[in-house]
Amino acid sequence: MNTASACSIDPLCKNHKYKGDSITAEFIKLSPDTLRQLRTVDERLVSYNVEMTEVTGGTFWKAYSPEEIAGTKPFEGPVGSLANHTAMAALMQFYPPIDLKSEKLRKLAKGIGPAWVRVSGTWSTKTYYDFDGKMGGKSPEGYQNVLTRDQWLGVLDFCRDIGAKLMISVANCAGLHSADEPWNPSQAEQIFALSKEYGVPIDAAEFMNEPNMLAMSGAPEGYTAANFVRDQDLFNRWLHENYPGCLAVGPCSTVGIIGEDGDNALGGGIADVMPSVSTDELMDGATEPMEVYSYHYYNGVSERLQSIMPMAHWSPEKAHTEEYLAVAPGMARSNAPLRDRYVPGGQMWVTESGDAGGGDTWASTYLDVLRTLNELGGFSAVTDGIIFHNTLASSDYGYLKPEVFDPRPNFFAVVLWNRLMGTTVYDAAEPIREGAHVYAHSRRDGKPGKAYLVINNSMTETTTVELPGKAEIYQLTAETPRASVMQCNGKALTLGEGYALPAMDPVAAEGTLTLPALSCTFIVTEG
Repeated sequence: MNTASACSIDPLCKNHKYKGDSITAEFIKLSPDTLRQLRTVDERLVSYNVEMTEVTGGTFWKAYSPEEIAGTKPFEGPVGSLANHTAMAALMQFYPPIDLKSEKLRKLAKGIGPAWVRVSGTWSTKTYYDFDGKMGGKSPEGYQNVLTRDQWLGVLDFCRDIGAKLMISVANCAGLHSADEPWNPSQAEQIFALSKEYGVPIDAAEFMNEPNMLAMSGAPEGYTAANFVRDQDLFNRWLHENYPGCLAVGPCSTVGIIGEDGDNALGGGIADVMPSVSTDELMDGATEPMEVYSYHYYNGVSERLQSIMPMAHWSPEKAHTEEYLAVAPGMARSNAPLRDRYVPGGQMWVTESGDAGGGDTWASTYLDVLRTLNELGGFSAVTDGIIFHNTLASSDYGYLKPEVFDPRPNFFAVVLWNRLMGTTVYDAAEPIREGAHVYAHSRRDGKPGKAYLVINNSMTETTTVELPGKAEIYQLTAETPRASVMQCNGKALTLGEGYALPAMDPVAAEGTLTLPALSCTFIVTEG
């Protein structure tokens, strides 16, 4: 462990701003022995998506240029609507199947820790399982994509090797049935049976991805909310009867909360500008119980979709603000009553998380770490459950850069969260405010004491923390907000030889600690 003397505020420090004779930085006093326990959360809270389009190979969001990521060049995408296929096609590119056998990918996935892997997406709703090879890679009428036996066994091998639990959604398109005809399990049985036979059974399943987006869900033409209620019940009944160890999860809706304009947007996804139905409509009349309630959370839409949904896009200048960071916990609070109504006593899973449209230009930079860590802390303060980050290694919001699997700042942030923040959640006894987003958990190593996360989201002010005694400090910063490399205690986080993770050693501190502007600091106290 590195050691350092106590970090006391210097009243003449140039980093401080003054109003009269007082310092405007926030002050926090940590009192770990008096904290009130809220709940325990799942050890697999940090989970992620591997989209079905990644498994089969297919189209996904086109990557931003290095200049767009750095913010030195504005994004220049097509202007149009979701119905303008030319505009949408220009936002996409074809990607080959992800290399799930990659030593680097598997090592980094293991580095994150215990997780769920979700293989889904709208692509999954229209995918045919060609496990006997009869289709020769060509999709039958009514389907759009083909999943081969070898591709699916690659997913199962990946999950087994990294110790992940597996979640999927199944085919529900015109190739399987019409809107007027009930769903049937002819396709689902193939993927469930093969997984069980291979020794990696499917652990959880949503019937389909984002069913409230009726026009774009991939479901049969003319599909209604009533059709979905009918078919989700059929699927869940079939699941309970044939694979009782598999959790039924749903309804997987993606209903956002949109403000008056971009500066005041409260979150939203593509569903908010499409003909869509509410979560209540997706559950009205359902009779087959589910074990887990799920929804999708988008903090807004990326620059790719800004011309289509200007009300739901945030500028990068707002990405550190209270309004922006409030979206994720706000979505959790708004969905909790729906969970209590439709899946009482169940966990709440965010089965896609991020910014809709592949992530903003800053999604792969340090600036997005504030949102990611704040989401984990804020969600845990509201409920128990799982957050499936979108994605592990696809598009700009992936933890890892597509194809080459280089880790991005968010990757190291969640690695530290899993190493330090335990599963017992406490009321941090600090109101959320600029400069002081404080979250308190038990220590992940099980030792006496507490693990705190303090996010100073101010762009200009420092925050002062009075420590209760000796503590270990892990402080995340970057040279610029849109830096692609993050630092821990001043050391750049990059992979070593053989894809080894950097040490990320703590610094010892006691007394008072000064947190610089735009920093995320883990503080581990002794018992």
